[in-house]
Amino acid sequence: MLSKRVTKEDKTNGKSPDNDFLKKISNIRELGIIGTLILFTAIITIRNPIFISPENLYDIALDTAILSVVAVGQMIVILTRGIDISVGAGIGFSGMIVALILQDNWSIHPIAAIFIGMGIGVIMGSLNGLLVVKGKIPPIIVTLGTMSVFRGLTFIINYWLNGGKWIGADKYSETFKAFSRGSFLKIPNFIIIVIIVYLLFYYILNHTITGREIYAVGSNPASAKVIGINVDKILFLSYLSTGLLVGLGGVMWVSRYASAQTDSAAGFEFTTITAVILGGVAVAGGSGSILGVLFGSILIGFINNALNIIKISPFWKLAINGLIILIAIIIDALISRKINSELAERRKI
Repeated sequence: MLSKRVTKEDKTNGKSPDNDFLKKISNIRELGIIGTLILFTAIITIRNPIFISPENLYDIALDTAILSVVAVGQMIVILTRGIDISVGAGIGFSGMIVALILQDNWSIHPIAAIFIGMGIGVIMGSLNGLLVVKGKIPPIIVTLGTMSVFRGLTFIINYWLNGGKWIGADKYSETFKAFSRGSFLKIPNFIIIVIIVYLLFYYILNHTITGREIYAVGSNPASAKVIGINVDKILFLSYLSTGLLVGLGGVMWVSRYASAQTDSAAGFEFTTITAVILGGVAVAGGSGSILGVLFGSILIGFINNALNIIKISPFWKLAINGLIILIAIIIDALISRKINSELAERRKI
């Protein structure tokens, strides 16, 4: 029960022994990801040394930055026992709207474009949140529906305003196109965005009441409601936050690839889910760290880049990504079973 976990304290230091145990498990999983990343890098480098060249690592960092940002949003909804499979379509929709605005307004600064994208994302996230909270519809059904809605609207709006053509690099200002490869104090702009997002959400999840309530809702929604947590509010804020990060990811996508297409980021939702689960976030909710999500995103970025370098077929890439998801879920299930068993034993003592 959640109430037992929260109130049962170690008399020596005032901390919950159950929480200490879960934190140790989380740390072990993060170390496992780092070890896997090092081993994987060594194997691919032996196969093709260009993998660790500065230019390739820089490209990996830029590509992974988008995944890292959107994966934080996916993490938040999974923590609450939800899921958002509309994030790929949301990236495509927000990116298309921003691209359509930018092609006629070259004077718009990239920072302004980011805020426009995040505003669009907030609207999308709010729609998902309202349907989940007020409609009492399972998140997977809601986001499956909105995924089709967002993707369909991307096609319709682009057809009405742009004749259905994709928006290429010649339609954007040099300032916007250079934003993804620009830097501030020698730190790439995309990396700065990742740092800001992770520091902000690390603080929210670990040092605010709202953050603790997110974990509480995911651990046991019924108990969370009993102790006075507004579960509906937490669920709505979770989907709103995810939408905001999806909108940000849409602008980053358009700047990074200098194009907006109706099928942009198709399937990206599964990549974010893979990164989150691989990063140690429990599928059943209530457990996981934002640092683990970062490591999971980096590992996925390395894997995808390596598969391109060694010229693996796109069909094999799909199969490999699917296999990674299955392995991550199996590992999560085994670890969760072990954790529950250990916690039960500790509470008997």
